Amino acid sequence: MLKEVLLSTALAVTGVTHAGEPAIEISVLVKAPVSAVWEAWTSSQGITSFFAPEAEIDARPDGAFHVHMDPYARPGLKGADTMQVLAVEPEQLLSFTWNAPPHLAQAREQRTVVILRFAPEGETTRLTLTHLGWGSTGEWPKAKAYFEKAWPYVLKNLQSRFESGQAQDWTSWRTQLQQMHAKDAAK
Repeated sequence: MLKEVLLSTALAVTGVTHAGEPAIEISVLVKAPVSAVWEAWTSSQGITSFFAPEAEIDARPDGAFHVHMDPYARPGLKGADTMQVLAVEPEQLLSFTWNAPPHLAQAREQRTVVILRFAPEGETTRLTLTHLGWGSTGEWPKAKAYFEKAWPYVLKNLQSRFESGQAQDWTSWRTQLQQMHAKDAAK
């Protein structure tokens, strides 16, 4: 499976994809220069400004791309706990592995690939996200459907971060998570 995903990534990076390969592709315009949008995706501080309350990002091939939507969960259930950077072309391309959310345990055991392309359009940046490597049976359709809803939300947060000039405030999200975990622990 990993070889197939890496092959799909290699083909996608070169602009060649298998006909009929299911993919999520979203393109948005971000009111910021490419360098700022690139920094938002390739640094821990950048990721926490729009995506999740905690992150560990090492933007180099084989580097960490750990994005913790729930930093209070046990390891393996925090979000994208053990994802890895696959390819970097500064201010042009970033690709990394990705997994399904914890409630889809079967699909979560495997990895898909996310490719981000950054292109200047005047004073703004055209960001194109492609998410591929989807299976067709078991929990795969549910995982794909989940991200068809999740990625537009993430990209809207990215746009809002630059439109407002303010990083995401995770205080209330963290409080909700802490309350949820306390309630689970009390059971």
